[in-house]
Amino acid sequence: MASLSARALALLLDGWRDGEHAAYVALAARIRLLVLDGRIALDTRLPAERDLAAQLNVSRTTVSASYAELREAGYLDSVRGSGSMAKLPNRQVPPAQQSEPGFLDLTKAAMPAIPAIVEAARLAAEQYPAYLGDSGFDPIGLPVLRAALAERYTRRGLATEPEQIMVTIGAQHAIALLARTLLVRGDRALVESPSYPHAYEALKIAGARLVPVTVTTGEGWDESGLEQAIQRTSPSLGYLMPDFHNPTGESMSAALRERTLALAERHGTTLIADETMAELAIDDVEPVLPFAAYGNAITIGSVGKTVWGGVRVGWIRAERNVIQRLVRARSAGDLGTPALEQLLVANLLDDFDSILAARRAQLKTGRDRMIALLADRIPEWEVPRVAGGLTTWVNLGAPVSSQLTIAARSQGIQIAAGPRFGIDGAFERFLRIPFGGSEDEMVRAADGLAAAWAAVGQHPVSAEAGYLAEVV
Repeated sequence: MASLSARALALLLDGWRDGEHAAYVALAARIRLLVLDGRIALDTRLPAERDLAAQLNVSRTTVSASYAELREAGYLDSVRGSGSMAKLPNRQVPPAQQSEPGFLDLTKAAMPAIPAIVEAARLAAEQYPAYLGDSGFDPIGLPVLRAALAERYTRRGLATEPEQIMVTIGAQHAIALLARTLLVRGDRALVESPSYPHAYEALKIAGARLVPVTVTTGEGWDESGLEQAIQRTSPSLGYLMPDFHNPTGESMSAALRERTLALAERHGTTLIADETMAELAIDDVEPVLPFAAYGNAITIGSVGKTVWGGVRVGWIRAERNVIQRLVRARSAGDLGTPALEQLLVANLLDDFDSILAARRAQLKTGRDRMIALLADRIPEWEVPRVAGGLTTWVNLGAPVSSQLTIAARSQGIQIAAGPRFGIDGAFERFLRIPFGGSEDEMVRAADGLAAAWAAVGQHPVSAEAGYLAEVV
């Protein structure tokens, strides 16, 4: 179980006195906000009342009253001998919703297909007859694609052989296959908070108990929390997005990658690096090698973010013995990736640098335009200028993300609320906004969100009728 020292919590509480409320009320309100925002991960043990009182230079009675108020509201769970753990009040999870005709769908971090798909598909169709003599059931992938992927990793600074590659049906398939192959029910799995919600789902289905580590905009990973989580729980598996993290847009430094991998190796933790965003830099950033170049790790990727979500091809890069385990386990879920789509992707990889350059230019234009639109329509929002990826993690300034999501539907906008990216309802102050659409779509999105924001301010919407996007 992770714990938070009095000194660490005091740093998070900087400026907690508001001058309007009693000290214990203001303190409880700030701790509640830290839990809602995911800055204090769920099930983290808070410092003892006496220790926090001494650190904040207040009476123990003040801290005791704050903790009591938080317990009453469902944000703390205190057990004699175990301390007080951060919680969220029990809430009913709203039903997931499919995309609806006529709505602008902002729930997915995705871009339209690249034009080059058409020519790559035509060429793949010409190559297809050469493969029709085989059974078509191939759990590891076509040699031509595995060789192309291995070559690309090598060019990026991670020496790779084709035998270290398995082709999958997208990155989500890769996550699920790794989870059910490498985890035993009841194992702990390290995850970021916030994070990609479908990874949470895959790990939970495999029986994992999630161990969250906080990632925040502008600050990145809670390094002490990351170290503590690995040291105290020795998770069997860890799922990380070290490049343009979804949804915060943060990236790990080379030094943190190296330290994290070394720590994981000492504690027997296998780390999975999701690199689906890794090559979508927008600004000039300090170059780093692929995560697995700094130590032993499994890497997953796909063309869903760079080429098109409709091309269901991803991959796993791992040591040969891991690939062999995955091949043996795969047939329980599927019998291989479609050959025609593999050929299409292999053709695209011949000129992938040009494809990425065009995507980066598109994302730069989209990011800058979305920031300008939101600054004009809703200036009170904090909109980070991310250096890469497909989305920005916006701070609304109030815990109303689910309400805003509901109100946006009346404006013809579907968007994923902040809690969709947390565990059990955190991040109500945040909203993930994609910027990979057209100019018209971004203007419509900004106008619709501004109207929804005004509506929430005038007539708060009950979150009981909320919606969570099914695919994000």
